[in-house]
Amino acid sequence: MDSYFQSLFAERIGGVFYGKSDEIYKFEKIKRAKRKAIADFPDRVLLDFGIGENDVVADSEVRAVMSEEIHKQENRGYADNGCIEFKGAVSRFMLRQFDVKLDAATEINHCIGSKPALAMLPYAFINSGDVTIMTVPGYPVAGTHTKYCGGTVYNLPLKAENGFYPDFESVPEAIFQKTKLLILNYPNSPTGQVATVELYEKVIELANKHKFVVVQDAAHIMLTHGGKPLSFLQVDGAKEVGVEIHSLSKGWNMIGWRIAWICGNPLIVRAFADIKDNSDSGQFLAIQKAAIVALDNPEIPAQTSRKYYRRLQKLVDTLCGLGFECTVPGGTYFLYVKSPAGVVGGQKFESAEDVSQYLIHEHSICTVPWDNAGAFLRFSVTYVAQDETAENKLMQSLVERLSGIEFEFNP
Repeated sequence: MDSYFQSLFAERIGGVFYGKSDEIYKFEKIKRAKRKAIADFPDRVLLDFGIGENDVVADSEVRAVMSEEIHKQENRGYADNGCIEFKGAVSRFMLRQFDVKLDAATEINHCIGSKPALAMLPYAFINSGDVTIMTVPGYPVAGTHTKYCGGTVYNLPLKAENGFYPDFESVPEAIFQKTKLLILNYPNSPTGQVATVELYEKVIELANKHKFVVVQDAAHIMLTHGGKPLSFLQVDGAKEVGVEIHSLSKGWNMIGWRIAWICGNPLIVRAFADIKDNSDSGQFLAIQKAAIVALDNPEIPAQTSRKYYRRLQKLVDTLCGLGFECTVPGGTYFLYVKSPAGVVGGQKFESAEDVSQYLIHEHSICTVPWDNAGAFLRFSVTYVAQDETAENKLMQSLVERLSGIEFEFNP
């Protein structure tokens, strides 16, 4: 018998049907499959390419400062919208790294990771009937909260034939007329594509024409490979139409520290700060002060990027030798590869999810499937390996498990 409050759940999370669905989120399916693979084959090591977080702890210098700051009386209280010292460090970083000048007091605000920032921004702009354009595959948080606000999401697919760039010409004029937010993410997760000046110039032109706000999620920006990272705010006119969200999670190995920032247009930053004031009381000041040390040390993200680039090169060489077609991505620590359509003379696959389940159940190889814009598998190089010898051993294990299998791919 249902509790009386079964009928009280909000429609945004399912209403009277909340908790009754048998649908399983794909990451939960992966977790269950991992547990089963470990139980069924206890002597076969799981090759986990599905992990989406850095495999090492933060830099020792950062941790040393943190251990000092947690004992200080002045750090015990609420941080609210952040300390000016952290904002100053962000300002120095943006100037040094991107030649972008920002006022620490008005054009920067910290956030407890980039996820809450993406969740809060729709509350500053979206009314019932408004539209948020989001690229897919991608991080769904801003879209989820757009719907919570009564808005709708227009999914703009990132297709291989377009180089994993959005095709803005495909967006109907009626959608643009209702659009309040455009959410971008470059370097893109999971495709690994990096932005160009031309892309951002087109985005700025569209924003001015259709009067919407641009939010560029730069969480992976310091994992740019083969060239200098490009900030949206480097492009003329960007600050007039939007903001960029940065995170110390990926480039600085500070995943669980939950420290990030939003920067750009001062009025948008102010609106975010007002929403934030009514949502949280700020990140622990000791974390903000440790993050200052991280931001002032350019070698930390440089070293992180070199490591994951090396691992991506090894993975690409290994997968290409196994019949996959892939190249080292422009950014991120993810490799987004076309999913097989079947095994020659054997099993056929209708989706990337089918392939992902096959790999983990039959070979104890964990990947993440994406079927939003074609069938693709996401391999992550954030697997745990102490050194290059361990990395090479893991690649050899991948070869041993799949070398006897000939995959077939659709044209």
